[in-house]
Amino acid sequence: MSFREIAVTVRCVNRASAEFSRIQTDAEALATRVKSLGAAIAGLGATGTAIGHIAHQFGILNDEQAKVFNSAMMVVTVMGMFMRTSWGVAVAQKVYSAACAIATAAQNALNISYATFLALTGVGIAVIVAAAAAMLSFANSMNSATASIQSFNEAATEAPSHVRSIQRAGEAELYRQGVE
Repeated sequence: MSFREIAVTVRCVNRASAEFSRIQTDAEALATRVKSLGAAIAGLGATGTAIGHIAHQFGILNDEQAKVFNSAMMVVTVMGMFMRTSWGVAVAQKVYSAACAIATAAQNALNISYATFLALTGVGIAVIVAAAAAMLSFANSMNSATASIQSFNEAATEAPSHVRSIQRAGEAELYRQGVE
């Protein structure tokens, strides 16, 4: 292995290390946000349980309603507490990863459709331009042919029929006799 190969390898590792560090920083920031969200949800569930208990004490909720409401708030509390654990953070990161994959697929589909639109629009415009050029060429050819035929007809009507540059043998005699 030469020094040049070692230098290239070291540069590649350094660039990869910076990206890995950025990914680690992003993952840690996401974990911190998930844990704080979990704490907020757990607090919301605990507050809901307390409100349900107070509402039952004041008679706003009957026994059955208080039981259902408090059970739902306990589930919210447990979900918030689960999000604060490493397993909860891992699940949240998997969900985030899946959401990013779906967003990437949607963005790729949008890019493909946009590129297809541009390509088809360009092809459509090219076809229209080509058709216009072909029609212009055909029109010019037809105008030229029409002008040629008109000049021939004018020349033919002005000159007597027996004054032609090419004559068959004996044709002049026939014209003198008046036979056409």
